[in-house]
Amino acid sequence: MSAVRTTEDHAGRRAAGDPLLAVSGLTIRYGGVVAIDNVSFDIPEGSIVGLIGPNGAGKTSLIDGLMGAVRPASGTVKFRGQDVTARPAYKLARAGLARTFQSVELFDDLTVGENLLVAAERPSLLRALGQVLAPIARDGAENADWAARTAEIDDILERGPRELSHGQRKLVGVARALAGRPSLLLLDEPAAGLDTDETRLLGQRLRTLPRNGTTLLLIDHDMSLVLEICDHILVIDFGRLIAQGSPAEIRVDQRVIDAYLGRQGGEHE
Repeated sequence: MSAVRTTEDHAGRRAAGDPLLAVSGLTIRYGGVVAIDNVSFDIPEGSIVGLIGPNGAGKTSLIDGLMGAVRPASGTVKFRGQDVTARPAYKLARAGLARTFQSVELFDDLTVGENLLVAAERPSLLRALGQVLAPIARDGAENADWAARTAEIDDILERGPRELSHGQRKLVGVARALAGRPSLLLLDEPAAGLDTDETRLLGQRLRTLPRNGTTLLLIDHDMSLVLEICDHILVIDFGRLIAQGSPAEIRVDQRVIDAYLGRQGGEHE
């Protein structure tokens, strides 16, 4: 199995020992269509791994397979050494594996802080929305506070989502996912729709997360963001893993240039 193993990245983080996530021979089919074809990779704890590829490459199918939204035709997904293949998303969340979505859906009738409190509740103990303002368990409140500090959104906790810029809403979406204290967070296009300054700010926030206990798998089309903050990059095309390596290696890999980097400015997912 191909492996992503880093000893020390450009930001000084260190990853060692068994991988946090190990994907082996993952194949996903929709009828007669093979969306993911025998893909294998590891994600070390304490790293930021990027996932890139052109439109229709299979990135969403891969994430859906990792998060139990679709059942693989073959292959395994192991998280912390445990087989979690096709395990439902709520059970993965309890285990410490979470994701964000391209569309940031917040509770607009709640403040930012209240949105984080909702997310900080354990999945098995979520209150009905009408009870959100009831006393919250201490650990939930502490997790919400930690997520706000980590994403550096303390100054907007009392504001409503409608008052926020698009970039701020994206950061709240990341903080909401962090409120569950995941060990591994899959970020689906977090920079979509952001301008250059907002993307730079987002990158600065994301780069701190491994130091705070959250490993990242980043899926994004903003190559400046991916190349800047990722330790290792996976490249898929037509459902196959065609390359992986450091940002410097991926930048000059001819297979990647032909499949994706050479298309920058063209159509993307």
